[in-house]
Amino acid sequence: VGLLASLVLLGSLTVWRLSRDAATDEHTFVGETMGTSYHVTVDAELSTRDQGAVREVIAARLERVNRLMSTYDSTSELSRLNRHDGPEPFPVSRELLEVLTMAREVSERSGGAFDVTVAPLVEAWGFGPAGRPARRPEDRELVALSARVGYTRIRLDHSASTVSKTAPETVIDLSAIAKGYGVESVASGLRGLGLTRFLVEVGGEVKAVGTRSDGRAWRVGIESPDEAVRSVHGVVGLTDEALATSGDYRNFYEEDGVRYAHVIDPRTGSPVRYHGSSVSVAHPNAAKADAWATALTVLGPDAGYDLARREDVAALFVMRANGEFQSRATPLFSERLEVSEKAVR
Repeated sequence: VGLLASLVLLGSLTVWRLSRDAATDEHTFVGETMGTSYHVTVDAELSTRDQGAVREVIAARLERVNRLMSTYDSTSELSRLNRHDGPEPFPVSRELLEVLTMAREVSERSGGAFDVTVAPLVEAWGFGPAGRPARRPEDRELVALSARVGYTRIRLDHSASTVSKTAPETVIDLSAIAKGYGVESVASGLRGLGLTRFLVEVGGEVKAVGTRSDGRAWRVGIESPDEAVRSVHGVVGLTDEALATSGDYRNFYEEDGVRYAHVIDPRTGSPVRYHGSSVSVAHPNAAKADAWATALTVLGPDAGYDLARREDVAALFVMRANGEFQSRATPLFSERLEVSEKAVR
């Protein structure tokens, strides 16, 4: 069953196929990348040779993004930049500089709520590769780690294509934007093949290009932020647009009656207050949608909503209230909602 005529569910990094209509020229390509999965659906007549070309483009584009931006690959460009502890600028690829530039823009516009240098704090709170700590970090530890955190510690030189770090021990983690960039890279590659109708999903970040063959927008489902039950809160129609979702309801732990979510506020050094909520962002660029969803999750449903309105970000906040999930959409997002306020189980 392909994605072309089905409903893609965001929020859980999983694709749910909830319905299917008849489709004649539907080709789906799936695989693994960046520690997650990808699904690409192309609506076009493709010969066996054409399908092979599509697979090659998808694999090559995602492999390059991973080779440049992975923190798990010690030979990646990003890993080498993180190990660089000298004062001299470090030469980087066009792609890495582009991602860091987009990250910087969202960091500045969100007042630091989005920050690609937050990894040491994520690790300290038990949401990194080492897992949950024996105890919550002490304040003095957080103060010391915070001295290594801050997007302003990264300086970009576009003319020379270099990156400098004002604090040598600062490390960069692009996990909150790289998947979206991978989506954009694949979409660009498919356009290069002359394709005009397709859907790209990497780890829950989605980009819709063109319309479906019947002329309708692609339908993408947004998951309710329910830790116990998987359900769809609403459906969004997308055409030439991306959608990304972030939330605090899947990855958290409880200690002494307090829930600590995996989303860390770079400004305070601590996890955001657990709300059991999610934020979905629609944007022409999947990488920016990815970053903005994280920033607005950090800010929360009140301050985040206000900022999204001021910055003209199309965002949907879903949260539990009085035992039910309710949503609050910015005006730009309301225009995209096909179904809301009702879960489909």
